Amino acid sequence: MVATVPWTCPTCKIGITTPFCSACGERPLSPRELTLHGLLEHAFEAFTNVDNKLLLSFRYLVFRPGELTAAFLQGRRKPFIGPVSLFLIANVLFFATESFLGGAIFTTPLDVHLHRQPWSGFAPQLVADHLAAMHTTLALYTPVFDHAVALKARSLIIFMALFFALVPLLVFIRRKRPLITHAVFSLHLYAFMLLLFCVATMVPAFSAMMGGPGFGSDGLDHWLSISLLAVCATYQFFAIRVVYDVRGVARVLSALVLTIAVGAVALGYRFFLLIVTLYST
Repeated sequence: MVATVPWTCPTCKIGITTPFCSACGERPLSPRELTLHGLLEHAFEAFTNVDNKLLLSFRYLVFRPGELTAAFLQGRRKPFIGPVSLFLIANVLFFATESFLGGAIFTTPLDVHLHRQPWSGFAPQLVADHLAAMHTTLALYTPVFDHAVALKARSLIIFMALFFALVPLLVFIRRKRPLITHAVFSLHLYAFMLLLFCVATMVPAFSAMMGGPGFGSDGLDHWLSISLLAVCATYQFFAIRVVYDVRGVARVLSALVLTIAVGAVALGYRFFLLIVTLYST
């Protein structure tokens, strides 16, 4: 064991003879750290450490479904970004991609709510009542709603992920897993989906660049929706084997149920945005 010169912990104010303070984990201050060169070294170390953890986390998230969740639950957390942080980073990437390319996966304009959604039968009455209470017109209110819903759609996605956690809780109730298992599984799933949404946003943008219909094509929108659900089903098929140890036919059925739930939760999220935006603007 290497001998350590006795030093005083600057945090605990006690004498220490070991390389690190046993109470708080502090270490002796090196004179080199109080130089500009030392500061740059510290910044480089901090950046590369986070960068490596982030890249490793994304690699596990995309190419090894379920293993990131299993690692977190087993206590192997040092090499990876935490599930909430990873989700938020994926959400920022999604927000940036949509803002730059003009995508609108969850940004449903008021006109679409009124005419092209399952709740379009009663949505006009909700809007009419709100307009009457606000003493305004549909023409004046529509741009206000569309701007507000665009901001809320991206910032409230975490509620969709947390609500989805109830689905695996019910599907795998016999496995008797703690709620944290389903919450972490859901956060990782939706972090993956957000990355997938980034790719999906690029498709119509590229189509528009090539002279195609771009974001205005219903056919392309339907094709992308089906493709996203297919990839989601495949991802969950592999993930639930790792996280929940489900095999055989039960594994196929579980992946199918969870994928249908993803679609249903996305639809519910759009309705949730209608109500929240309507009564907050």
